[in-house]
Amino acid sequence: MANTPFLQAVSVSKVYPGAQNSGINKTDLTINQGLITAIIGESGSGKSTLLKLLYGLLSPDNGTVKFKGERIWGPEEKLIPGHDAMKMVTQQSDDLNLFAKVRDNVAIMLPSTDLKAKQQKTDQMLTQLKMTRIADKRVADLSGGERQRVAIARALITSPDVLLLDEPFNQVDTSFREGLQQDIRRIVKETGLTVIIVSHDPAEVLSMADELIVLKDGNILELGNPKEMYQAPKNLYTARLLTNCTVLTAAEAKICGLKTKSDHVVIYPEWIETIKTWTNNDWEVTQVLFKGCYEDLILEYNGVTIRVLNDQFGKYAEGNKVNLKLNKWLEY
Repeated sequence: MANTPFLQAVSVSKVYPGAQNSGINKTDLTINQGLITAIIGESGSGKSTLLKLLYGLLSPDNGTVKFKGERIWGPEEKLIPGHDAMKMVTQQSDDLNLFAKVRDNVAIMLPSTDLKAKQQKTDQMLTQLKMTRIADKRVADLSGGERQRVAIARALITSPDVLLLDEPFNQVDTSFREGLQQDIRRIVKETGLTVIIVSHDPAEVLSMADELIVLKDGNILELGNPKEMYQAPKNLYTARLLTNCTVLTAAEAKICGLKTKSDHVVIYPEWIETIKTWTNNDWEVTQVLFKGCYEDLILEYNGVTIRVLNDQFGKYAEGNKVNLKLNKWLEY
């Protein structure tokens, strides 16, 4: 049994007929234990459908989902849908008791056969997720980010083998989001928890995930290490998902001095240098967009627009003319 896949989808499909088919087409997938796997794709690509199939909230039209070699039952076969060894958290927190304290919302997930152990485990979970400060507050008095911490604590306190997160940080402020992501990564490292997260935010998955799955129109387009996929995506679709890149046609690439036989050329903002030379300062700075620790420069020349990352604040203003040095590009 040592070679039995941890969580596996075998030729799984779930299709919703309509004007435009949606769902998941025939898919084979293995989720590795003890890692954070992120599923990304455009709206309607099948991300949430795949997550629900893996959890057992949906039954596949065809194929089988297996956990540790055993088939996961669907909602038609199980009184309370969802595998008992897994927990799911969505961007909604409707199941929280708004008028109970945070501590009580978390503790209620444990049996009361040993009250001392129940209190100890609750305190431990509140500490792990840095919630001791709000432990005695009512959920109704919490921010969206704090409520999401409560929902995740309720899921984790039962010690599931798998935590599934469906757009969990959508309603969470940036400051709360980063802390929550760091805490989840730490818990994964400490406990061996397996996490599967669905997201539309590339920054979120690139900083969190160990493995990345890209979905398009219900099919897995590519999967692998997030860093490697960012640096060299196999598909134009993936490059557009992961970064705010510039996509040029072959004709536009020629204007930029690039010769290609491919249909498209992709340039990331950080792969371009702005320089001033005695000649050929043809690119005009049309916009300077402040992004916090850097600026986005929008440059135009001969009908072509390029986005460039600039960390030298104040160096350029709208109307300046510069030359460009392209250090890297991708062809599709």
